[in-house]
Amino acid sequence: MAVVTTRQLLDSGVHFGHQTRRWNPKMKRFIFTERNGIYIIDLQQTLGYIDTAFEFIKETVAHGGSIMFVGTKKQAQEAIAEQAQRVGQPFVNQRWLGGMLTNFQTISGRLRRLKELEEIDFDDVAGSGHTKKELLILSREKEKLERTLGGIRDMQRTPSAVWIVDTKKEHLAVDEAKKLGIPIVGILDTNCDPDEVDYPIPGNDDSIRSVALLTRVVADAVAEGLLKRHSSDEGEKNVSAVDVEPMPEWERELLEGKGGDDAKADEAKAEETKEAKDETKVADAQEEPKAEAAQAESKEEAAADADNKSTEA
Repeated sequence: MAVVTTRQLLDSGVHFGHQTRRWNPKMKRFIFTERNGIYIIDLQQTLGYIDTAFEFIKETVAHGGSIMFVGTKKQAQEAIAEQAQRVGQPFVNQRWLGGMLTNFQTISGRLRRLKELEEIDFDDVAGSGHTKKELLILSREKEKLERTLGGIRDMQRTPSAVWIVDTKKEHLAVDEAKKLGIPIVGILDTNCDPDEVDYPIPGNDDSIRSVALLTRVVADAVAEGLLKRHSSDEGEKNVSAVDVEPMPEWERELLEGKGGDDAKADEAKAEETKEAKDETKVADAQEEPKAEAAQAESKEEAAADADNKSTEA
C-alpha cells in the first residue's frame, strides 16, 4: 500500500513551486514544467522520494532513534507541534536557538531550569517563599522557556535525524545538523539547495495543506517505527524468557495442589493401614481368651469321655 497517493499530493498543492525568477538551478531535475510563471514539481519523483524517506525514518526509529521536527514558519507551526506530539518526538516550532544541537549541554541546563520553574506553585504566594514581584518574574521566565524549549522538554540527547520544513528559513538547524552528521529529511521547494538534504522530498513548503500532509507522512513513519521497535522488544523478551523463565504461578499452584493432594492421600492411606493393624491387634487380643477357653473346654470333654469309658469297662 502506497504511503500517499498522487491525488492526495495534488489536492494538497504539493506540486506548486516558486515563481520562475526565484529558483535554485540545482532543483531543475525535480521540475516537471512551468505554468503561468510558476514551476510545477514532478510528483512522480516526489512519490519515490517519500517512500525512501519513509523507510529511512521508520528504520531509524525502530532501532531506538528519535526524529526532531523543525518548522518555525507560520504555515508549519501547528502541523509540526501536532504531529510531533502525536508520536512523542521533540519539536521546534517557535524559534531555533543557536546551539540547540551543537551546544546541547547548555540547552540541557536550560531544560533543567524549566523543570525547576514548573514545580513552583505560582498561585500560593505564602507557601512559595517568594514575593509577588519575584513570582511574576519567574512566571515570565517560565513562559519564555516553555515557548522556546517546550517542544524539546523531554529530549535527553541529540536526535538521530531531523525533519525540516523550509531548509532556507531553517538554515541554522541545517548547519548544526550537518556539523554533527545528523541526517536531514526535508521538503525541497524550487528555491532550495538539494545538496543540503540527505533525504529530500520535492514539494511545496509554503502551503499549509502541503506542509501538513508531508509532516503527517513523516509522523506515520515514526509511528510504524515505534510499533516495529515495540514488537522487536517483545520478541527479545520472549526469547530470553525461554531460557530462564520461572514456572508460571498458575502452574506452580496447580502442581503444589496436586502434590498436596498426593501427600494427603499418602497420609490417609498410612492412617488406614495403622487403623487396620490396630483393629487386627484388638481382634487378636479378643480371640486369644476365646481360644484358651475352647482349648480348656475340649480338654474337659476329653477327660469326661475317658472317665465314662473306664466306668463302662
